[in-house]
Amino acid sequence: MKRLITLTVNDKKYEVAVEPNMTLVDLLRYELGLTGTKKGCEVGDCGSCTVIMDGNPVNSCLVLAVQANGRDILTIEGLETDEGLHPVQQAFVDKGAIQCGFCTSGMILSAKNLLDRNAKPDEAEVRMAISGNLCRCTGYQKIVEAIKSASGWREGSGKSHE
Repeated sequence: MKRLITLTVNDKKYEVAVEPNMTLVDLLRYELGLTGTKKGCEVGDCGSCTVIMDGNPVNSCLVLAVQANGRDILTIEGLETDEGLHPVQQAFVDKGAIQCGFCTSGMILSAKNLLDRNAKPDEAEVRMAISGNLCRCTGYQKIVEAIKSASGWREGSGKSHE
């Protein structure tokens, strides 16, 4: 039996009827059309489905849609600003930290979450923040460089870009 839930995704409120076993990743992709959140391993190992829920990165494949009732969700689609790409997204482009792109949205959201908490992380902190996100293409160095280059974006911009 479907259950009616209300959640906010990328600052937009949704009311959706969901099956009790539907995952958040399936709700985002198939019900809301937000396909930037990727389905990878579906067991919480790869991080390609990472979203920010109530300020914390979560594997949306491990969260039931009903558990997102009343929650605030940020997906990769919610990062772009009126001025263009979010500074973390732009850093990934500038540093060549994108190859196949499958892990990219989860990596960027994990990086943004880190930089929201710590504007100037060291390399160990960056690597720890993305440790739940697997990448088969880049070898991580360019990703780390992109995140480090985006550090301090809040101070330099004068606005939050959220």
